[in-house]
Amino acid sequence: MEGKEDVYSPDGVLEDYFRTVESETASSSEAEVEQNPKPAARWRGFVQLLKSRSKGPLSTLHPLSVLKLSRRSSTSSREDISGATNSLGDPDFAYMSPQLKNFTISELQSATNCFNHENLIGKGGYAEVYKGCLRDGQLVAIKRLTRGLPEDRIGDFLSELGTMAHVNHPNTAKLIGYGVEGGTFLVLELSPNGSLASLLHKGSKPRLDWSIRYKVALGTAEGLLYLHEGCRRRIIHRDIKSANILLTESFEPQICDFGLAKWLPEQWTHHTVTKFEGTFGYLAPEYLMHGILDEKTDVFAFGVLLLEIISGRRALDYSRQTLAIWAKPLLKKNNIRELVDPSLGDNYNSLQMKLMVLTAFLCTQQSSIQRPQMRQARCAASQRQPGRAGGDEKIPKAVVLEEVLCGAFHCRRRQGNRRIVTVLNWQKQLLPAL
Repeated sequence: MEGKEDVYSPDGVLEDYFRTVESETASSSEAEVEQNPKPAARWRGFVQLLKSRSKGPLSTLHPLSVLKLSRRSSTSSREDISGATNSLGDPDFAYMSPQLKNFTISELQSATNCFNHENLIGKGGYAEVYKGCLRDGQLVAIKRLTRGLPEDRIGDFLSELGTMAHVNHPNTAKLIGYGVEGGTFLVLELSPNGSLASLLHKGSKPRLDWSIRYKVALGTAEGLLYLHEGCRRRIIHRDIKSANILLTESFEPQICDFGLAKWLPEQWTHHTVTKFEGTFGYLAPEYLMHGILDEKTDVFAFGVLLLEIISGRRALDYSRQTLAIWAKPLLKKNNIRELVDPSLGDNYNSLQMKLMVLTAFLCTQQSSIQRPQMRQARCAASQRQPGRAGGDEKIPKAVVLEEVLCGAFHCRRRQGNRRIVTVLNWQKQLLPAL
């Protein structure tokens, strides 16, 4: 019986699929190699310009007069510029929202009661986040950057500002404005229900029921798909984790913290970095071993996030074992009962759970070429047709699996009956009709 379960497991389907592969798409050699950037001293003038126009909207600024960076700049010239230029030194900066407000330090102090410790709602190695209330009564989250020297913070601030100002989606955090007096600040809409991590892992609050978990998973997939395909240029988030998924009053997920985000220009297949940043437990193998960053880096982290949602476990437990390693044998055997958070009991939709397990398995494959793009991952999790207008047309389960498996591998494929039969057999095992 155990052998049969293996054949019909996600792993068995993938192995069968590989036997039909004729060729694989090789990764292009065209990529950015990022060296340790020099200090962001060249941005002092730009920050001074922001300060001098503290009452004006961001649209009144013209960063192209500060620095014009061509997409075709040589690698050596890119090395000479801080990471902030990846966002701000680009013509796309002209398309930033004109609604962003430049807050004065007095406004931020008033909103947070002089950054009172009681209003501190988050703290990490890069920043502190305070809850605040603006004069018009709007609740906000104010992020104060704290890492390193002032020049380093300027580079981090401009990089995150330049990225977030281009982002506009229901499943990404909404930037309201910024501040450059007395420090560097980003002002965002407050998400009343806090982070997914706080609700999953802090015992003082009621555990999330399945309907909310499933909603969070699908919304996060939509947000990541937008970053990878919906923006003017592709964005790799680089730090997808439960602590960076905020929940609105209606538990709509919003991806936040773009401090590590990278643009990925069209002609580049990936970045290669020498400075490793991120959260252990969510980091893709190719990033850990070779410093390679592309959309599949986020896909792996999304897979770990799904495992976290399914199991209620942390991405890295106290024994230092990663969630992906713990779940691997259970995923191979399709042992859903052992994967599911005990606090859920049997109170979950069986089909939705199986779709989530399938998606988590595909997204956490060791090789990046075996992982789906976010479009296929969203399709697998929601049983929706990828690439259709609106993206909300329900389709047969067998077609879902076929679309996902085809999207998971960038390769040509033979139309072989054996593979189709295997997919359908596993579909019968994993995705029974309602």
